[in-house]
Amino acid sequence: MTVLFTNIGELTTNDPTQGDGSRLGLVRDAAVLVDADRVAWVGPGRAAPAADQLVDVGGCAVVPGFVDSHAHLVFAGDRAEEFAARMTGARYEAGGIQTTVRATRRANDQALRATVTALRQEMLAQGTTTVECKSGYGLTVDDEARSLRIAARATSELTFLGAHVVPPEYQGRRDDYVDLVRGPMLDACAPLAKWADVFCDRGAFDADEARAILEAAAERGLQPRLHAGQLQLGRGIALAVQLEAASVDHCTFVSDDDLEALAAARDVTVATLLPGVEFSTRSPWPDGRRMIDAGVTVALATDCNPGSSYTSSMAFCIALAVRDMGLSPAEALWSATCGGAAALRRSDVGVLAPGRRADFLTLRAPSYIHLAYRPGVPLIGSVVLAGAVVPT
Repeated sequence: MTVLFTNIGELTTNDPTQGDGSRLGLVRDAAVLVDADRVAWVGPGRAAPAADQLVDVGGCAVVPGFVDSHAHLVFAGDRAEEFAARMTGARYEAGGIQTTVRATRRANDQALRATVTALRQEMLAQGTTTVECKSGYGLTVDDEARSLRIAARATSELTFLGAHVVPPEYQGRRDDYVDLVRGPMLDACAPLAKWADVFCDRGAFDADEARAILEAAAERGLQPRLHAGQLQLGRGIALAVQLEAASVDHCTFVSDDDLEALAAARDVTVATLLPGVEFSTRSPWPDGRRMIDAGVTVALATDCNPGSSYTSSMAFCIALAVRDMGLSPAEALWSATCGGAAALRRSDVGVLAPGRRADFLTLRAPSYIHLAYRPGVPLIGSVVLAGAVVPT
């Protein structure tokens, strides 16, 4: 059955061949025809083809579903006291991850599944139709594999992050833990995941360790991603480009050489910015304006996790990127949709064009600009996932 969504006041397609010819491909007084789970046609409402069913969206703006390409949803407990301490001046360090590791190891499968299900539903209600999810709070062979199996309830975009930090039982034996990750842990987890990631920064893993782990993962068929540049300048961003990683995430500290390398690799490696982290840790804001002006492909994601960014709202991240990272509202929306799709090497999401997956949102607003203009306001009206309006 075909469904025509009509009376769209402003449609963001992210297809420059549509409408006003901008990067967002804006079409006024628009319609979208959906056939099963795919977009069959987009364009001006007056030219819309016939359909089996009509859905009048009442003049609302419509945008592609958000693509959140960096999230950590499998965990137990929270770190509210740590957050409160940071708000009174304590410095953020990667070591806080150990608190979540202890709680996650103690939690049973049912509790972890409940958290993942609740957070995924929370994300969907806020317009996230595609999400990536990492392991990384187990840090044993069994717990990392368990985390990936549980994460599969939320998404097929699964990332192995056994190299999140060195767990306490391996303190003083870093090489042994790297060997564990490269060997038995990858053997158990590679069949369950699509991606491999490493936290390459102060207090976590250095660039040589990250390279060894990601090369071992590649031998098992996993594609590389990387956390880098969150806490200080380092070799992680350059390593991500050298390994042709799909994305390098955080990028709070970026050298001129890093910027040049990312710009040259713009069709391969995406810089994923995570403004919820800077908000929650009172760290310096990434200079998104500098990156975009240099020609870097930029994505926005939530980094939803209990320690450094306990938000599931992509709209909130859009508002922060506009207010504090120098992106325009149009650039921020593109980065939260097309940019995230590029970071996941997905061509079927992030764009509303014939043949793409029919994932989109209606906004209780006349324009996408309101996502940044009205921060914190529940603007998401309905969510269409694979062609079906979902309860949220």
